Amino acid sequence: MDRPVLGRGVRLIYDKTRQTHVVLHPEGVLVPNRTAVSVLELCDGVTTVPGIAEALGATYAGVREEEVGAVLTRLTENGVVRWT
Repeated sequence: MDRPVLGRGVRLIYDKTRQTHVVLHPEGVLVPNRTAVSVLELCDGVTTVPGIAEALGATYAGVREEEVGAVLTRLTENGVVRWT
């Protein structure tokens, strides 16, 4: 169980009205920050946390695996992410 994926019934979409990404999930709607959106876009159930950190590091400077893990922990606690 080291590969994050969006939880059941969870969708990451771009909301044109709010002009930002939102996470739709059974408990409601979340408006994630840019960091969380970047992480969520890579939660495919195949890529590991180190892989997500590496992919983000190709675009952003100073990405640390621990920080990616912290974001995923919060998203897991909110029921947005599950692990396969």
